[in-house]
Amino acid sequence: MLPERFRRFLPAPHTLRDHPALRWMGPMLHQPRLWHVNRRGIAMGLAIGVFFGLLIPVAQIFFAAVAALLLRANIPAAVGSTLITNPITFAPVYYAAYHLGAWIMEYANMPLAEVDLDRVAAKTATGLALWMDRLYTVGAPLALGLLILAVSFSLVIYLAVHWTWRLRIVRAWQRRKARRRGR
Repeated sequence: MLPERFRRFLPAPHTLRDHPALRWMGPMLHQPRLWHVNRRGIAMGLAIGVFFGLLIPVAQIFFAAVAALLLRANIPAAVGSTLITNPITFAPVYYAAYHLGAWIMEYANMPLAEVDLDRVAAKTATGLALWMDRLYTVGAPLALGLLILAVSFSLVIYLAVHWTWRLRIVRAWQRRKARRRGR
């Protein structure tokens, strides 16, 4: 179970249900499973949030909330765990994802910002062409690396939360059983 000190940070279900921006979802938000703190819901919510937090650089919270709603996972856990990528972690995550994708695609010898400046200058002298060329160079390895990181981290998070929660419950049962024997 989630300790009470952490529950106070979660918004109340009625607060979100009655929010003007979320009212259009209506009865879908009234499912108690979306707000209940249990092993499956929290593990699934965290995995969804980590997946979208790593995979999508914009609108992560929206996609995580919609996926949690459709998969009946804990919505606050999904929304909160999208913050795995934030201004502090964004650069290292994307750097690692690029190098992972480049390694898999055998671009290991290609520098991160390799750009054919002659081709760019021939097209146009604008900064947009430079950025498009960089995106072309970096895009495929970065996308592959982000996909691999998103899938693997979300799977690891799901299993870690699920098994840690289970282990905690088993230990509580064992302590309770030992106390009963001691009486």
